[in-house]
Amino acid sequence: MSIIIGESTTGTASSYKDKAKELCQALVEDPELKPLFGAIDRFMADDAAKELFTEMQSKGEGLQMKQQAGLELTAGEVEEYNKARDTMLDSEVAKGFVDAQEAIHGVHETIGRWVSLSFELGRMPTEEEFEGHCGENCGCGHDH
Repeated sequence: MSIIIGESTTGTASSYKDKAKELCQALVEDPELKPLFGAIDRFMADDAAKELFTEMQSKGEGLQMKQQAGLELTAGEVEEYNKARDTMLDSEVAKGFVDAQEAIHGVHETIGRWVSLSFELGRMPTEEEFEGHCGENCGCGHDH
């Protein structure tokens, strides 16, 4: 059976969509996550912090593209990136944004792992199964 959430008129698809909306609402109302959303809002309102972040990100992307092209990075280029990163992290607002992004990414990964493992097993996984499962194609040697 193939169901695409939001594309089907079946009651089941509507139920999945409703549950996804409930999860989203629970996330935005979670008192532990609210400070993360606040940190993101503060960052978005702070042009200086955004500029520091953009500069650091741009330098990092440049280094990554150079590496992917098989070119050697110079010590000066790496030092320039590290300086931009350190300067960005000295900004409380920019650091708060980076920390919030990392925390939200962790929540996203956890939810994704629960959903993926449920599909793999065809049932709700136990805590033990979840803790022992790191994901498909992870390379850890577990039998997933």
